[in-house]
Amino acid sequence: MLSRVFSWAGFVLAFVFLTAYTALAQTTILNVSYDVSRELYKQINPAFIDAWKAKTGETVTVNQSHGGSSKQAASVAEGLDADVITMNQAPDIDFLADKGLVAKDWKSKFPNDAAPYTSVSVFLVRKGNPKGIKDWSDLAKPGISVIVPNPKTSGNGRYTYLAAWGYALENLGGADAAKDFVKKLFGNVPVFDGGGRGATTTFSQRDVGDALVTFENEARLIAVEFGADKFDIVYPSLSVEAPAPVAINEKVVDKKKTREVATAYLNFLYSPEGQAIIAKYDFRPRDEAVLRANQAKFPPVKTFDVEKLIGSWADVRKTHFADGGIYDQISVK
Repeated sequence: MLSRVFSWAGFVLAFVFLTAYTALAQTTILNVSYDVSRELYKQINPAFIDAWKAKTGETVTVNQSHGGSSKQAASVAEGLDADVITMNQAPDIDFLADKGLVAKDWKSKFPNDAAPYTSVSVFLVRKGNPKGIKDWSDLAKPGISVIVPNPKTSGNGRYTYLAAWGYALENLGGADAAKDFVKKLFGNVPVFDGGGRGATTTFSQRDVGDALVTFENEARLIAVEFGADKFDIVYPSLSVEAPAPVAINEKVVDKKKTREVATAYLNFLYSPEGQAIIAKYDFRPRDEAVLRANQAKFPPVKTFDVEKLIGSWADVRKTHFADGGIYDQISVK
């Protein structure tokens, strides 16, 4: 009898140990992303977890980290163990490719140059638009206060800078006119937050500024959160196409043995279910059927491609945003 008791106790202990070990061994991946994609991935993650469980029987945990896009890329370069990187601008992933963390040909790994959705830069203004802000030229006028995150640390801020530069190239002339215009516009920025979400807080909660320049999805989120009676969204005459690229962190997935699930996670973004969630959170999906089903919320906007109008991302990064570049030059007070 005593031997049976010990035998049963041993079985129970073995079962508890095995259960604990299985829980500890459960696959976990980390998505390091940019500031204003928080709400999107809060919905993408559980949807992917359910889809992966149904397909493989495996339970996976997906953690997420958000901040200014360039800050996030720097954190990954410094050792943050991201399995996947989902940014809002190609240079931040190119930066990681230069560090040997991301494949040099990362754009060929997934459809649409590895960008499952896009967005555009818009203006969020106070209800009724009391300052009459309609286009980029209005943001450069004296007496207008503009809220923009820091282009040195935020892809959102960098796109704002480039959208204004592209507008000036198209409407005011060459590079000298663009430099003068962007200097005036950024001279109207009273404070530079590190990322898009910080800029949102400054504008919507601290009531600083006449206009917030941000991505379309963030503007819609603010309007919903604070009520349609507080803000209006203004679409400028020209905006910038802002694809949001994704990539695998080669070193981390090899170290953690998570390549299969990390790749499936990014592929899920292109699935009909993933694209529907993307559209729900006001990012512009790539899937034509999903885009047509949501066309009422995505008005047509005239946009330009940064690399076609201004230059390759490598040249843009070096010329405009490197230390001592044009952005630094116009920022000198």
